[in-house]
Amino acid sequence: MTASAPPDVGPDGTSAPEPVYACAEDWVTDYFVPMFRRTLGGEYRWCAQWWQHSEAISRFNALWHSWEVLRLQPGTGMGSWYRDYLDHQLPVLLGARGPFYQCSEDSHREPHEPVTKPAPEGWWDTDEYAPDTAPEGGTDD
Repeated sequence: MTASAPPDVGPDGTSAPEPVYACAEDWVTDYFVPMFRRTLGGEYRWCAQWWQHSEAISRFNALWHSWEVLRLQPGTGMGSWYRDYLDHQLPVLLGARGPFYQCSEDSHREPHEPVTKPAPEGWWDTDEYAPDTAPEGGTDD
């Protein structure tokens, strides 16, 4: 049995490039915030405690990971990143109805979480999909 290559080595045996930023927080603080400035209030919102917003964390992680990969692509890599990732996420993240909609730059407000109720018993009737309830002559073995 042969040992597999460590995760920082590519399939061709070359070392995988090191990321520029160690984590999403570093990317947000050192790259995103200084680079993508908007006049806040009205159309654009921000929360200094952005890390208190699960949706923002998820979106920033996606932006950071895709940025780390596409920055290395020659030619149109960064153009693709803007078009396919940032141009969609930026208005959602900073938008008046985005994850920071109740916050201001100086004030964090916990986002409202909607109430959910469990579905009634049998609502998600999955018996028709269970293997032991297949119709007669169901499968060809």
